Amino acid sequence: MKKIVIASLLLICGFAKAQNFQGMAVYESKTNTANMTSGWSGNREMTPELKARIEERMKTMFEKTFILTFDKTTSWYSEEEKMDAVSSNQGFGRMMMSSFSSGNLFKNTKEKVFLQEREFFGKEFLIKDSLTNYKWEMSAETKQIGNYLCYKASAKKITSPTDFRSYRRTDSDKEKATQSKDSIKSKSSNLTAGWDIPKETFITAWYTMDIPISQGPENYWGLPGLILEVNDGTTTILCSKIVINPKDRKEIKQPKKGTPITQKEFEKIAQEKIEEMREMGGGMNGGGNRMRMN
Repeated sequence: MKKIVIASLLLICGFAKAQNFQGMAVYESKTNTANMTSGWSGNREMTPELKARIEERMKTMFEKTFILTFDKTTSWYSEEEKMDAVSSNQGFGRMMMSSFSSGNLFKNTKEKVFLQEREFFGKEFLIKDSLTNYKWEMSAETKQIGNYLCYKASAKKITSPTDFRSYRRTDSDKEKATQSKDSIKSKSSNLTAGWDIPKETFITAWYTMDIPISQGPENYWGLPGLILEVNDGTTTILCSKIVINPKDRKEIKQPKKGTPITQKEFEKIAQEKIEEMREMGGGMNGGGNRMRMN
């Protein structure tokens, strides 16, 4: 675990009261993709070499660094930009991978709203909606994260169909036994066949009262302190660095890029696109072709 760095001479108990208070937190996000690839061993077109390349690409795709800039009531959450060979891919592979990105996210905990820029299969959207009202169950359990004493809280959330990190294989031995030969043949060339997503996800969060603001990574919020770690079973988001009142302050602006849309409308569009992709045989290159892995 990386040690959290503090770059402030202000006392923890008083910094949040300052009129010009601002902070910056760096988060590392990692996802276990084994639940997505567990059924590929039975895919006749999936050679060990191709499987290894795809698994490595997926691992890289789900290992990201994010920066959260926050003040008392607002925050800006964005992915740290870096050069990646994935971005040079064309066709479905490029669009699919860009769709995994959560996009820039603005949260206002006072007004309980968020705005998020999302690109999905080449189209840009600006989602504006109310923040999720998490029903947190507080716990007396604690643990140390870097220099901060953190408290445990847990909740359930409705899983979004656009959260590809939560997808999992659902093919059971019984289902495989009842599949027709045509169905099995079709699935052998469809990497997304058998993927499903749970309706609800159980999440565990660790927050610190030393930074008494109701913010956190992604859409997480609603606790009496900054959330430093979140786990939903497949993805762990862990804070690795905190800077209080940095010298280079950043203005927290509301995003404006993309077609305005609600979260529900966006998820409907995404679900339709995913179903279209499956009907096309998991067209990994915009049609019935396999995913290109350069």
